[in-house]
Amino acid sequence: MPSAQLNQPTTVTSLAVRDVSVRFGERSAIEHVHLTVEAGEFVAILGPSGCGKSTLLNVIAGLVEPDAGEILLSGAPAPRRLGQVAYMPQRDALLPWRSVLDNVILGLEVAGVGRDNARAQALELLPRFGLEGYGNLRPAALSGGMRQRAAFLRTVLTRQSILLLDEPFGALDALTRRGMQEWLLDLWAELGRTIVMVTHDVEEALLLADRVAVMTARPGRIKLVERVRAARPRTMQSVADPAFIEQKLQLYEALRSEMHAPGSRP
Repeated sequence: MPSAQLNQPTTVTSLAVRDVSVRFGERSAIEHVHLTVEAGEFVAILGPSGCGKSTLLNVIAGLVEPDAGEILLSGAPAPRRLGQVAYMPQRDALLPWRSVLDNVILGLEVAGVGRDNARAQALELLPRFGLEGYGNLRPAALSGGMRQRAAFLRTVLTRQSILLLDEPFGALDALTRRGMQEWLLDLWAELGRTIVMVTHDVEEALLLADRVAVMTARPGRIKLVERVRAARPRTMQSVADPAFIEQKLQLYEALRSEMHAPGSRP
């Protein structure tokens, strides 16, 4: 079954961000960031625009090197992280001249997996990602939600234990976004991977994550980390629970004070 393929990543890995700071020229993007993510945990990161959330993901992925501090994987310093974690950027970044199938196998091809082998792995998983029958189409023929599922399949196929998601549903309409959140909840239960997701949506963070980290205005620091009080499994009905609403209001208040801080950006 496809789920057997989904559960064949590398060993599930913990992640630690230890006193990380990043500067771009004279501008400090993030300062003294500390964050620990346990193996198999889902952590959401909230913060005002421009606070350095995406910069933090880029550092974890190895796309940006910190000016101070370090990243640990499985408790050990990881100075070379490229290829050790999977990263899904804000936009799906599907190549318009390649078919859906050939887009989702890009990571496998880069890793040296033969084209036929990579295609076989992807074909087995297309139904689980709602893409059965669409493998030979170009990305332009897909809806926004389908494009995001294709991008997520490409990320999952890397077999990496840590998945970094940068506002994966931010460009979708509200109805499609809700459906994708439910889909991701189900899939995460199958995957058993460690997920760190950046989002601007407090409700989305509380619906999906085990814990929520809130960042300050630029230069970004971790202001607070809260465990989500709503029990799993969660559904769209969870957002109407009084305890869910209470925690949402508390996080909104924590964010509101940062949105008007000097370093924040509208």
